[in-house]
Amino acid sequence: MEGRELQHIQDTLETAVTQRGENLAELSEATPVLLVFLRHAGCTFCRETLGDIARSRSAIEAAGARIVLVHMGDSEAVGKLLLKYGLRDIDRICDRDQKLYRALGLKRGTLWQMFGPKVVWRAVQACILSRHGIGKISADSFQMPGLFVLEQAKVVQSIRHRHAGERPDYAAVCVAARRARGEQRTW
Repeated sequence: MEGRELQHIQDTLETAVTQRGENLAELSEATPVLLVFLRHAGCTFCRETLGDIARSRSAIEAAGARIVLVHMGDSEAVGKLLLKYGLRDIDRICDRDQKLYRALGLKRGTLWQMFGPKVVWRAVQACILSRHGIGKISADSFQMPGLFVLEQAKVVQSIRHRHAGERPDYAAVCVAARRARGEQRTW
């Protein structure tokens, strides 16, 4: 990354504030942050992500990471989902203007990334078979999700989804980030 791009990311991290008033740059100075970008509250994959994070929360936190969710929609609707998945106490940022999404390179998806055969099959699995359901669209339905591990206001691990239904292992990403840092920093 070029210096200007890195500076833009750091500036954006400083202005991105959780519901508790803490900015991402400061949080990542204190502890590694698993920054998870959601799509919208009605998205079955967003709901599946919350279920996955709830199941792997202890492993994520054991790897030393603090979970912060980023959404762009209705905070009340997201709050209800977090309550449903037992994640009401998780830090979150409402990024209605999608500045944080853009700064970290998360783009809007193509029709193939949203509705390709693989995505449709994953939607059936998440919505019906796993019972995550689906709700109304409450934000940019073409926004792609992703996740990043931040440390010292820098991205040390990232996954930018190739399609809307991609399902990463959140705990494994945190463990890999920790291992990649080796003995340089104890989390």
